[in-house]
Amino acid sequence: MSDAKEDAKEVERLRARVAELEAQLTTAEPPPSAKTHRRKSPWWAVSSAVLITLACVLAPLSVATVWASTELSDTDAYVETVAPLANDPAVQNAIAGEVTTVIFDNLDVQGFTTDALSTLADQPNVPPRIADALPALAVPITNGVRSFTRDQVDKLVASPQFAQLWDQVNRVAHEQVNVLLSGQQGGALSAQGNQITLNLGPVIDQVKTRLVDQGFTLASRIPAIDKSFVLVQSDSISQAQGFYRTLNTLGVWLPVAVLVLLAAGVVLARDRRRAVLKAALGLTGGMLVLGVALALARSWYVGTTPADILNERAAGDVFDTLVRFMRTGLRMVAVAGLVIALGAVLTGPSSFAVKTRATFEGGMGSLRGGAESAGWNTGRFGAWVFSYKRALQATAAILGGLVLVFWARPTGWVVLGIALAVVLVLAVIEFLATPPAPLATVPAGGEPEPSGAAVVEEAPHLPAQKQRTTTAGPPVGASTPSSETSAPTKPPVSTVDPSLKE
Repeated sequence: MSDAKEDAKEVERLRARVAELEAQLTTAEPPPSAKTHRRKSPWWAVSSAVLITLACVLAPLSVATVWASTELSDTDAYVETVAPLANDPAVQNAIAGEVTTVIFDNLDVQGFTTDALSTLADQPNVPPRIADALPALAVPITNGVRSFTRDQVDKLVASPQFAQLWDQVNRVAHEQVNVLLSGQQGGALSAQGNQITLNLGPVIDQVKTRLVDQGFTLASRIPAIDKSFVLVQSDSISQAQGFYRTLNTLGVWLPVAVLVLLAAGVVLARDRRRAVLKAALGLTGGMLVLGVALALARSWYVGTTPADILNERAAGDVFDTLVRFMRTGLRMVAVAGLVIALGAVLTGPSSFAVKTRATFEGGMGSLRGGAESAGWNTGRFGAWVFSYKRALQATAAILGGLVLVFWARPTGWVVLGIALAVVLVLAVIEFLATPPAPLATVPAGGEPEPSGAAVVEEAPHLPAQKQRTTTAGPPVGASTPSSETSAPTKPPVSTVDPSLKE
C-alpha cells in the first residue's frame, strides 16, 4: 500500500514538472532581434542608411582636414613634412642649378677674367705670341670657374649642413606658410601672381662662404641676394588658398562628426552587425576615392609646373612629400575599415563565419586539452575567464581601438599590427577559458559513468511497476537479482509516457 502511494506521488510530481515546462515555453519571450524588428519602423532603417552614407561621403574630407589642421598648421609637423625634400636628388639638382645661375648673374666672372688677361697681355715683358693668345682664355677660365662653383654648390646641397639649413629656413618660414595659404603675403615664403616661392638667400650665403674658404676670393664680391625658388606655379593658387582655409576652419571637428554619424547610424539600424559591415566598407571606399583624387591632383600639379622651373621628377617629388602624411592617413583608415569589416563578417551567421569560429574554438580547446594532459591547470582562474569570456573579448577589442585612436601617427601597418595583437589576446582568452567539469550519471548500485557533456537535470526514475515503452513489445518489468547482488535495481527511464499527464 505504501508503494502505491509513493508511485502516485511520483506521478503527480512528474505531471507538475511537465506543466511547469510547458508554461515556460508558452510564456518565453521572443529573441531580442525579433523584438527589435517589431519595434523599429522602416524609417529607422532609412535614417540609419542616410547617416552612414553621409559619414562615408564626409570621411575623405575629414582626412584632408586633419592633414591641413595638424601637418600644415603645426610647425614641427610641417618641418617634418618638408624635411625629405632636402635629400631628394631631383630637388637638390634644381636648387643647385638655380643657385649657380644666380651667382653668375650677380658676379661677372667672364668680365673679370677678360680684364685680368688683357692687363696681363699688356705687360712689356710678355712675348707677343702669348699676349695675343691670353684674351682667348677668358671663356675656358669662366667655364672652369662655373664648373668649380657648381661642384661646391652640389657638395653643399648634399651635405648634412644643407639639411639643417633647410629645416631652419622652413621653421622660420612656417608662419609665412600659414599667412600664404590664408591669402596674405610676405616673409620667406610668398605667393606672387601664380607662383609660390621659397627664399634661397640663406643658401646663397652659405655657398658664398664655402667658395671663399676654398680660395675663390672673387666670390666675396657676390652681393646680398634675395632669390626665390619656385615651388608651385599655377593659375589655381587662389582656389587652393580658399580650399585650405575651408579645411583649416573645419579642423578636427569634421572627423568627430563623422564618427558620431557612424555611431548613430549603427544604433538606429535593425541589424547592427550588418550596419557595421556596411559602414566599414563605405569608409574603405571613401579612402579609395580620396586616393584617386590625390593621383589626379598630382598629375595636375606636375602638368602645370613649367619644366624650366621644376622638371617632372622634381615636381612629382615635391607633391608626394607635401601630401605624404595625408596618404598615410587614408591608408590607415582604409586598412581599419577592412579589419572592422572582416570582424563583422566573422561574427555573423554565415556558414563561413560559423565554421571559422568553430575551428578557432576547437583549436584552442585542443591546445587546452593537451596542456591539461601535461599537467596544466588554471583552476578557479580558468573558470572565471570562462564565465566572463565575452566581456573579456569585448574589452580586448575596445582597448585595441583606443590604442589606434591615441597612436600619434598610425600607418596601415600599425593598424594591421594592432589587429593581430587583438586576435592574439582573443586566442589567449579562449585558451585560458576552462569550461566547468562535466557531471557524471551514477547508476544505482554502481560506479559513476563519465559523460561527455554537463548534465543540467536528470530524468526522474519511475518505479518498476509503472515503466512503459513507446515501442511494441512486452512491458518492462522489475529487474531480477544479479549474480553479484540480491537487491533488485530500478533502471533509469529515458522517456516518459505521455499518458502520465492525463
